[in-house]
Amino acid sequence: METLRTPEDRFIGLPDFDFEPHYADVPDLDGGTLRMAWVEAGPADGPVVLLLHGEPSWSFLYRHMLPVLAAAGLRAVAPDLVGFGRSDKPGSVSDVSYARQVEWTRSLVFDVLDLREVTLVGQDWGGLIGLRLAAEHPSRFARLVLANTGLPTGDIPMPEIWHLFREAVRTAPVLDIGRFVQSGCTTPMSDEIRAAYDAPFPAEEFKAAARAMPELVPTTPDDPASEANRAAWEILVVSPTPMLVAFSDRDPITGGMAPILKSMMAGAAGREHPTIAGAGHFLQEDAGPELANAVVAFVNAS
Repeated sequence: METLRTPEDRFIGLPDFDFEPHYADVPDLDGGTLRMAWVEAGPADGPVVLLLHGEPSWSFLYRHMLPVLAAAGLRAVAPDLVGFGRSDKPGSVSDVSYARQVEWTRSLVFDVLDLREVTLVGQDWGGLIGLRLAAEHPSRFARLVLANTGLPTGDIPMPEIWHLFREAVRTAPVLDIGRFVQSGCTTPMSDEIRAAYDAPFPAEEFKAAARAMPELVPTTPDDPASEANRAAWEILVVSPTPMLVAFSDRDPITGGMAPILKSMMAGAAGREHPTIAGAGHFLQEDAGPELANAVVAFVNAS
């Protein structure tokens, strides 16, 4: 697999994001290796919170949550998915698959970091990947926090707005990452913040994963990922692992999943689930401290 690496100077001076980056190599599943990056905050021996971002963002999305979690004594770990942030970028859309993203992430968080008793915070693709890990490696997880995400199998239609987003990504001559993140927020982003979301992608050839990910969401029952996701559902609906459904109130993309998760998941039963008010799809950007405080309360209560 041919990969690209974003120059380090693209990440200098990003607003509110002075966390030291860490790097490790994982198998690229094509006979070689690729480098993944992560940042973390908080005590090294604190309870672990794994913060998984989605499309087309990166760990910068969690910059306002990391300090809150660290101040509560938690070890907050925020990786960059392959193709995003400081992690290596596959050179071709065909190099990226749902299964590969799950395995690349597993390699980093379990083989390299050996994270245990994990509290997952998964938003967007962070949930699609994180829930697969939780189903396939349940002994590694202590809690699950789902924030504007789901685990699609292709058996239920996706909302029309999501299809419009997928088509926009597919057809855009130039993929404006900052604009796509802004479109999923309720609060205006400064030019500086938008530039930070653009930072990992100095040219169009760096955006293969960002181009690929919408096409990898299962939309038909016979999608390549559907069977594995159905298997994950069967495990998760009866799992006793505590689950918090912390969705925002202004996300037309995944909002419909919140009541389904609350009613179907055993770990979510009998729990008061917060609604993050005034936030869009990227609720970490709109209301990061509020979501972080909900995570802290959940960890302390369970």
